[in-house]
Amino acid sequence: MTVNFEYVNTDVSETLSAFTEEKLGKLFNRYEFLISATVRFKHDDNLHNEGKFCDIELSLPGPRIFATSNKSNYEVAVRETINDLERQLKKRKEVFKTH
Repeated sequence: MTVNFEYVNTDVSETLSAFTEEKLGKLFNRYEFLISATVRFKHDDNLHNEGKFCDIELSLPGPRIFATSNKSNYEVAVRETINDLERQLKKRKEVFKTH
């Protein structure tokens, strides 16, 4: 499992990286066809209540899967993004089963 982290307009956080890797690890265990993930954390000062973005792009056979979320807290954004990715992965796995 290869996970690349990018921090844009925010400080690098080892705790946030570890939290995200733990959540992604569950996906990598459940879906063995995953190759790697790119995680991007961005902060936007113009959005007062929210502005903490989490973008995750998964590399796998076929087109890549991408999800993003904007919340007031990075951990909540990570959870929501991973839930979106899991929905997409379930659909993709169904496509693999039919062939």
